[in-house]
Amino acid sequence: MSKLEEARQILQSLDVPTAQQNEMCCYTLLALASLTESGSWGKSKNEWIGIHEIMRFVEEAYGKMYAENTRESIRKNALHHFRNAAFIEDNSVATNSPNYRYCLTPEFLALIRHFGKRTWKQHVSRFLSSHGSLRETYASRKQRQKMPVRINGQDLTLSPGKHNQLQKQILEEFAPRFAPHAECLYVGDTTEKDLIKNIARLCELGFAITLHDKMPDIVLYRSDKHWLYFIESVTSVGPIEPKRLLELQTMTRSVTAGKIYVTAFPDLKTFKKFAHMLAWDTEVWIAELPEHMIHFNGDMFIGPRECDS
Repeated sequence: MSKLEEARQILQSLDVPTAQQNEMCCYTLLALASLTESGSWGKSKNEWIGIHEIMRFVEEAYGKMYAENTRESIRKNALHHFRNAAFIEDNSVATNSPNYRYCLTPEFLALIRHFGKRTWKQHVSRFLSSHGSLRETYASRKQRQKMPVRINGQDLTLSPGKHNQLQKQILEEFAPRFAPHAECLYVGDTTEKDLIKNIARLCELGFAITLHDKMPDIVLYRSDKHWLYFIESVTSVGPIEPKRLLELQTMTRSVTAGKIYVTAFPDLKTFKKFAHMLAWDTEVWIAELPEHMIHFNGDMFIGPRECDS
């Protein structure tokens, strides 16, 4: 087995994400250990080394040449993750300093010196029990970043991001005010796609199920009024402009419930960017002004309001 494959096997044993088991990461590990093809893992070193030296070592020892503009890729795709996994440490100088260096941690050095020996698995278990695997670390971090949201009495989570933050506000701020007691029949998620998708109920109401990219971001149903709300969450793209309204009307041509089309924006600044595009006979809700709605046509609401006494 080549040293490159052995390096990959080490990373696999330590449950490193697949993206950090690629050739560049394996060569970087070999350079950090000062290990040539004929070398022994038992004689690995942990001397300080910079990215330029890593690239030079890989070229001289393995004939693999990386272009000068590859430095940042090595830093971001290999070294950054190795440091998170406690495989390496740096010398704590400014990252833009020519003296910035990395080396294997003493614990990781001791670990890889056992590769190929009967004690290998025992040392891997010990290392992971102390530091955890990088895959678990990233999964845990990702889970912590998720946003909790309560939908139909269930506690769920949305992936992080501005779009999903607005969806959370729609469900928690818009719905109680303007669609009280409504049932959520559909919610898209930027990562998990269909977080909620009640196909049976949608079909019962005459809604044609289509591909995810045609679905509104959120669909609510208010049974006491027999109303369906089709809501688009807009932070950068996707308001209900005339073309999108026609698409939604085509999708809902068999729906007998009252249809309400809403474009939601996080703030007035974003609304102003899209105001000229919005279709007539649709609604606008702005999260920073949650008590109010904007109706794009006056025929339903024209008339005097009660005056304060």
